[in-house]
Amino acid sequence: MNDDYKFMMKVGFGGSCHWCTEAIFQSLVGVVKVEQGWISSLEYSAMSEAVVVHFYTDIISLKILLEIHLHTHSCTSTHSMREKYRSAVYVFNKEQRESAKEIVATLQTQFKDPIITKVLTFETFKINKEKYLDYYYKNPEKVFCKTRIEPKLKKLKSLFANKGHSSKLKL
Repeated sequence: MNDDYKFMMKVGFGGSCHWCTEAIFQSLVGVVKVEQGWISSLEYSAMSEAVVVHFYTDIISLKILLEIHLHTHSCTSTHSMREKYRSAVYVFNKEQRESAKEIVATLQTQFKDPIITKVLTFETFKINKEKYLDYYYKNPEKVFCKTRIEPKLKKLKSLFANKGHSSKLKL
């Protein structure tokens, strides 16, 4: 990125496998870094698979990131794996919390069923083992990548093509 982009922010997202979530956010213009692992919040001390996304707010907004997040995982579905794959936005300050809550409420109109995604206060993060980081882009031919991650990237490309790196979304 060039020096014209000055304001970087970070936010956490969880909802599906962190390999899937990592690939989605790595594919976006304006995202500088995606840390993949487990997050706990002040509201839930148990760790859950998630990512921390570092992004330039003058290139991609929190609203767009949240909209992408909601559309690329089951944000309206409760299931037996929700403790491991908590549907959440992990915020780092009060202003981000208020913005995220407002954005989720506004985006509800895009979904038939109620959004279950919670806005939670980030507490701790544990990064995954090195061999699992950048999982999709290191292993695109693996069965898991083909069957689980690629469909989400195809959805990202179809709904948000103008937000993605064309070099990464060649599906």
